[in-house]
Amino acid sequence: MRNNIVLILGSGPNAVQASQWGATPQDRHFDRIVAINNAWQIRADWDFLIHPEDFPPERRPGTLQPTQQIITADTYVAAQNALGGFVYAGGTMAFTAAYWALHTLAPKVLAFLGCDMVYPRSGPTHFYGTGTADPLRADVTLQHLPSKSARLALKAAQAGCHCVNLSRDPSQLLFPRASLSDLAALPDAPITLDQALVDRADKCETNLGYFVPSGRYWEDFDRLSAPALAKLDALWLQAYGAR
Repeated sequence: MRNNIVLILGSGPNAVQASQWGATPQDRHFDRIVAINNAWQIRADWDFLIHPEDFPPERRPGTLQPTQQIITADTYVAAQNALGGFVYAGGTMAFTAAYWALHTLAPKVLAFLGCDMVYPRSGPTHFYGTGTADPLRADVTLQHLPSKSARLALKAAQAGCHCVNLSRDPSQLLFPRASLSDLAALPDAPITLDQALVDRADKCETNLGYFVPSGRYWEDFDRLSAPALAKLDALWLQAYGAR
């Protein structure tokens, strides 16, 4: 496999759609599947399960296939740091999984499902029922989720990778919507970005100096300025809009 097309599978209600997609090598549509937290339950042919340190052991798979691997902080912190760190990327697992995949698998396409991060006031919030809306917690790195998705898309573009959303539901992700039939052509599609504006946002990150090598940025909240990070979010949003 070439790792050209990678599915990032979250736990949103629409993630169950993935259970109906082909699972044989000929019609799977993806070279790799990265499941986040509980999403490994949706289909048996996932390749990587990524979860945080506090993911309950009873929710983890009991056995693994030889081709399957679990990714934890021991691995994903270094990948995240290589692409700027958690403060700038946004400290929630949808973004962490994507940055890990971008850094480690070198994909040409990151396709997202179940990662919309839009939560209804009533009814199921996740495919398994009602869960905790982690991206909505009080966290200075998650003030504006669309801006964080813009940063991810631009970092991916710099690496020659498209980010697309397979969902048809309201979403915090700014990525273009795509269908399964679109995926095969995307690795060869051109990618454009405004490098000057990307450089401006990168320079802002450097000047802020909010890099936390351990990844445990919540232990360093006192030195993180919400207004400064909001201005940075606006720069990434501007750069994404100018592609």
